[in-house]
Amino acid sequence: MLFLQISLLAVLFRGGDNEDAFQDQIFRIIEILSLHTQSFTQSWGSGWLGEMQIKSWKSNSGGFISLRPWSNGNFSNKEIIHIEVLLQRFHNEFLHLLHKHASEWMLEYPFEVQKTLGCELQSGKVKLPFWRLAYQGSELPSFQNNTWVPSPEGGTRAQQMCRLFNQYTVVNKILQWRMSNTCPRFLLGLLDAGKADLQRQVKPEAWLSTRPNPGPDHLLLVCYVSGFYPKPISVMWMRGEQAQQGSQQSGILPNADGTWYLRIFLDVEATETSGLSCRVTHSSLEGQDIILYLDNPSSKGLIILAVMLPLLLLLTGLAFWLDTL
Repeated sequence: MLFLQISLLAVLFRGGDNEDAFQDQIFRIIEILSLHTQSFTQSWGSGWLGEMQIKSWKSNSGGFISLRPWSNGNFSNKEIIHIEVLLQRFHNEFLHLLHKHASEWMLEYPFEVQKTLGCELQSGKVKLPFWRLAYQGSELPSFQNNTWVPSPEGGTRAQQMCRLFNQYTVVNKILQWRMSNTCPRFLLGLLDAGKADLQRQVKPEAWLSTRPNPGPDHLLLVCYVSGFYPKPISVMWMRGEQAQQGSQQSGILPNADGTWYLRIFLDVEATETSGLSCRVTHSSLEGQDIILYLDNPSSKGLIILAVMLPLLLLLTGLAFWLDTL
């Protein structure tokens, strides 16, 4: 296992761009169980490498659907099927325990339970795998070195669950052995097989607009940035070299093609727009930041259009109404 880690890491870190992307990575499987009644349960699952979804879960069969050509890493189909069978077995047993002990653990139908398991690469070293359980979003027990440990916020419920789970000594040892021998190898295989995709650089596109803002003589400036990969990015409204502290950024959201987009807003007085610009810094730009000036003619066209379009529509509608009189 150690030889595998060393050899794979040597391949991953050899002379490529964006090497930091491989210094810290995490693979995790997330499953959500919605228990409506004793006889009706729904489940959803997914597999993630960092913030990229690479697997989806088929709840009816317990199998996974690969969302990337390299989603199986360097594992054979036989190994993947074997893992799916084991996960389905643990899923069924865990579901049985939830129903059986729902009253004892004060789980009131309908309720939702989340499971997260996986492993991570931190500073080039593979850490021990993890398995965490949560009830209605609050963490309960976690699995550490053959033992289930209650979380502080889990209270009595987490302690009761741990007492029961820790009675399955043999099962816990098998679980620890399986996770320790499978998850790190799978993570390293993913990083190797998906290296070209994970290290790709896609330059962002950016444009400006403005709109009237509630309040007297105020404008809301918007800087749109879209189509970039990887996710880390810096977008700021600037006046000269001074960042504008009043700006607000939306969340960074995914596009359908796997790239990302965001918007950053700035509320200003209509008379205070001179000298403002939006600066975009991203690894794909190789130090050549995108800077869009609010008083640039190309930007002004977008701004005037955004401000005038609602007025033009209103005037057109008014003219049509007058013609019908």
